Amino acid sequence: MEFATAERGVIDAPILGEHANGDAPRNRPRHGVGDDGVARWWPAAPARWIGPTQPAPDPAQRVRHGRAVRSQAAELGYPTYLPEHPDNGEESDYPFLAVYSKGLPHNELGEVEPAAYRMLRHALRTGHPADFDRIPQGIGNARKQLGPQGGLALDLLGPDPQALVVPPAPRVDSGLVAAEMAELYWMALLRDVPFTEFEESPLAAVAAADLTRYAAYRGPRENGIVTPRTLFRGDTRGDRTGPFISQFLLQTVPYGTYRIPQLSDTVQPGVDYATEFGEWLAVQRGMVAQTPRDFVNTRYIQTPRDMGHYTHFDVLYQPYLYACLVLLGMPGYPAALQDHGNPYLHSPNQVGFPTFGTPHLVTMLAEVANRAIKHTEYQQFFVHRRLRPEALGGRIEVHLAHDRGRYDGILHPAMLDSEVLDRVRGTFGSCLLPQGFPEGSPMSPSYQSGHSTVAGACVTVLKAWFNEAAPLPDPVVPSPDGKTLVPYQGFGSDGLTVGGELNKLASNVGAGRAMPGVHYRSDNTEAFRLGEEIAIRMLREKKSTYRESCAFSLTRFDGTAITV
Repeated sequence: MEFATAERGVIDAPILGEHANGDAPRNRPRHGVGDDGVARWWPAAPARWIGPTQPAPDPAQRVRHGRAVRSQAAELGYPTYLPEHPDNGEESDYPFLAVYSKGLPHNELGEVEPAAYRMLRHALRTGHPADFDRIPQGIGNARKQLGPQGGLALDLLGPDPQALVVPPAPRVDSGLVAAEMAELYWMALLRDVPFTEFEESPLAAVAAADLTRYAAYRGPRENGIVTPRTLFRGDTRGDRTGPFISQFLLQTVPYGTYRIPQLSDTVQPGVDYATEFGEWLAVQRGMVAQTPRDFVNTRYIQTPRDMGHYTHFDVLYQPYLYACLVLLGMPGYPAALQDHGNPYLHSPNQVGFPTFGTPHLVTMLAEVANRAIKHTEYQQFFVHRRLRPEALGGRIEVHLAHDRGRYDGILHPAMLDSEVLDRVRGTFGSCLLPQGFPEGSPMSPSYQSGHSTVAGACVTVLKAWFNEAAPLPDPVVPSPDGKTLVPYQGFGSDGLTVGGELNKLASNVGAGRAMPGVHYRSDNTEAFRLGEEIAIRMLREKKSTYRESCAFSLTRFDGTAITV
């Protein structure tokens, strides 16, 4: 993926990535034609970006300049056309069987009632609030759909929520989805094994060997093999170095006059949900449930269950605010930790405050997080409507145990030919995907993950602000009981960097949505890229408003270094 240099102010933005199945999208449409007759996926920015803001002794001159900056920002956010958004074709190929339908009326096999799904789709097509209010619920007092109208909101900063195109979601009949479901089943079986014990765990070794056999599996490998050390990790720079959990989820947070140890309340190990068909069906119909939480026995994040519990209750940009505060509170800030493009880095008599100071940074995290969620809601509801993993687990259970062969041609053979299904049935009594949350997934489609879009956006802002190459010495991991932190002396202990641990933070949050069974890996990896692009475009717009001469340098998740 190529973008023109930020100095020219040109954003030549193609589709965010290749098709998520690894193939070209089917029947890819043209999404707009420029003056040169070339089809483009995304709109381009003006050829010359106005800025930086100039001093204006004449107030009228300042007004003219401010209006010009806003006008060009509007050109970028709202060009002459918006792109079309390709989906994967499942809705027409497998009507009502491979689409999101949670909270709607379902039959006794967990398949959505067609009339109910049509009412959901009608509301999405009209966009009328009254039509959204008429979407039927599966049971009385059911959970409510999660913010679909957010995808219709306009915005005054950054790209319009409908302006960025992402690859179609992987198809349910693909080898990639088979591999992703196998990973989710293994995550459920390993939910209470501490990350620090993966390399010694016989079950983790079996899981790694099983995932290795999936050619389509996109988790990291070592010499072509999934190993217990790489198991469930992300694939960005920094993910494979050091302990599984990012230092930014462990270090004490300096928050004003508080010093906050990142000790989490806990949930009972060994307690999983929606493993019995009647309970699973109630969850599909929108059953309301509460998570029992232990606020006394707190500990640091140790296990996949802990990581999932963290993402169940986090305030969406909380991990990145905490990472920001940890970095701002480190010895040596700002000289060693600040990005080289910060205009106050070498100022003899000034520091930043409303611009390039702490208020500026923490505000940007909240700003970009909200915009990331708007983009997510549009992609989830209005484009892809991907089936949640828990629902696909239900299809597998029905196919194997309730109406054998019912979904022939829909479920990939590799999905049904893994030893993980035998282990899951032996442990839980069914092939339903065990859920870490009693209510199962959120009330929104699976693709893309809102948590991961926010992660991609907020981590990109942090990488633009801080020196990614700065080392993070003296790494820690939780003690065996999870109550304290102890030095980490394992693989990569001397190679941790700010950028690597920020990437790992995003991956941890994404994994924290997969480990309880509510998202697939591809929901996360593609969302990181979407969030990243939202943040970069927001930074470009904001740069034009500053008087200071500045630049933001960062490394994309794919390893490309850019300067904004």
